[in-house]
Amino acid sequence: MKILALEKEIIEKKFNAATRSKQIHEAVLLVENTQGDFSVNCGYGGKDIHSPFFTASVTKLFVTSCILVLREQNKLSLDNKISDYLDKNMIDGLHVYKGKDYSHSLTISDLLFQTSGLPDALFEGGYYKRLMREDIELSFEEALEKTKTLRPRFAPNTGKKAYYSDMNFRLLCKIIEKINETSLAQAYHDCVFAPLGMSNTYLPVKSDDFIPNIYCKNEILYRPKYLTDSYNYDLISTTVDVMRFLKAFFGGVLFPKEVFEKLSVYRPLQITMGPQYYGGGYMQIPLGSILTLFMGKGELIGHSGSTGSFAFYYPRKDLYFVGDVNQMANPALSIQLLLKLAFSLK
Repeated sequence: MKILALEKEIIEKKFNAATRSKQIHEAVLLVENTQGDFSVNCGYGGKDIHSPFFTASVTKLFVTSCILVLREQNKLSLDNKISDYLDKNMIDGLHVYKGKDYSHSLTISDLLFQTSGLPDALFEGGYYKRLMREDIELSFEEALEKTKTLRPRFAPNTGKKAYYSDMNFRLLCKIIEKINETSLAQAYHDCVFAPLGMSNTYLPVKSDDFIPNIYCKNEILYRPKYLTDSYNYDLISTTVDVMRFLKAFFGGVLFPKEVFEKLSVYRPLQITMGPQYYGGGYMQIPLGSILTLFMGKGELIGHSGSTGSFAFYYPRKDLYFVGDVNQMANPALSIQLLLKLAFSLK
């Protein structure tokens, strides 16, 4: 009991220290073990574990779940070509590298593992910078055409290379819609929300859907056009709901845990992604690597988001970390908090 009390004190201390940063205006953290008999929650700036927040790229875990659920239903294989599901006009000219067209040889695995080499239209196309200045409307079709004008980073599945591109997962969403024969919102519901009883998580698609504010430095951003447009696939959720999901994701509730034997092949991402590697639909942060100065032990596995959202599992300590620091101008703040927690709890 003394050990648990000490760990609770460490978590609260690290969270309180992080929120003293002038960059963080609101934040929330929930830490639990698998059984739930160890649970610590912290809030700052009026936020608590029931407050809705923008999950950003933590949503990629939900997309991965849909893919793996459909795989379990024998509706797809990770080795299937994306051309089996997507229209020819959509794929034509998508990936041309050094004069060779790889567009129709791309597989679901290439997208899931971020090994397609596709560029990231959201960042490289300038949309993300625009989003910081104004609420923009971005359709999937526009982002796709922009991708075709950008140079791929490498040929698909080349050695140990991975390149983080949002388009990989947007294409996976199109495949999910095609196979499930529904909208993406319905597919999320069928594959994840309904089985887990998640009642406070949704894909914003209607004008009256609640959209949380996002901070960019000291400015509060409200982006309903972007978050309800056809390009966006990111969810609104609560820390409690995401914790329930994260435990199910790594606990074999939605799909067999054995699939991680295939998914846990990690490749380093581009240098701007810091110490994060990528596996089959989720990130890995090795705590004992040179990038973390060998300060920790084990690994963190899960996902972070561009607005400071995070959902990671620390297997060595059997602890799940879910939360948000809500800072679009410096999403690395969430990784810094996670590393400090993991190093302190090793």
